[in-house]
Amino acid sequence: MEQSRLGLPLKINEIFYSIQGESRFVGWPTVFVRTSGCHLRCSYCDTTYAYYEGGKKTIGEILSEIEKHQTPYVCLTGGEPLLQKNLNPLVKELCDRNYQVSIETSGDLSCLELDPRAFKVVDIKTPDSGAPGAFCADNLDLPPETTEFKFVICSPEDFTWAEDFCRENQLFERFNVLYSPSFNKIESRWLAESILAKKSSARLQMQLHKYIWSPEARGV
Repeated sequence: MEQSRLGLPLKINEIFYSIQGESRFVGWPTVFVRTSGCHLRCSYCDTTYAYYEGGKKTIGEILSEIEKHQTPYVCLTGGEPLLQKNLNPLVKELCDRNYQVSIETSGDLSCLELDPRAFKVVDIKTPDSGAPGAFCADNLDLPPETTEFKFVICSPEDFTWAEDFCRENQLFERFNVLYSPSFNKIESRWLAESILAKKSSARLQMQLHKYIWSPEARGV
C-alpha cells in the first residue's frame, strides 16, 4: 500500500449506503461515493445538487467511511467522477483492498487510463439527453469483460438513434448494452415492447433504485 496515496484529496458530494440499481451489480448492497462537479447538463439528471456542492476528502477518509458498511461493492458516481484528478489513485487503492469497484461515467471522457480491474458503466448520451455528441471514441476500445454501455431512452427517436449507434459500432457483438427508460418520461413497457419488436440485443434496465426510493414507490 502506498501511504502517500491515502492523503490525496477528491471533491466529494456524498458517501452513502444503498442498493445498487444498475449494471451487472444490480441488487447488491453498495457504498456509493458521489463526486462533485459535472461538465454536462443532461435533461434527465436527478443529481443536479452534485454540480457544485461538496467538500474535499482524502482517500484515507473516503476509505474509512466505506469500511463502516462492510460490503465489497463500491460505486464511484457523480457528477462526473473522471473530472477528479485523483480518481484513479482511489480506484487503485480500492482494488488493492479487493473491493468490487464500478465507475459510472458520462462517456465523454476517456476511461482507458483507469485501473483495468475496475468495472466501467459508460452512459452514451442520446439526442434527447440534452448532451448529444458527448462521447469519447476511445471508450469503444475498453475491454468488454469490464465494460457496459448504457443508454437512457427518452423518446422513440432516442431508441432508433441508440439502435443505429450500437449497430454502427458493433456494440451488441462485443459488450453488454443496457437501455433504461428515462424515469417518468417514457413507459418501461413501451421500451420493452420496442426492444422485442426490433429484435434488439439490448438488455432492459429499470434503474431499480428509482422504483424503490421514488415517492410513488413509497406511497407518498
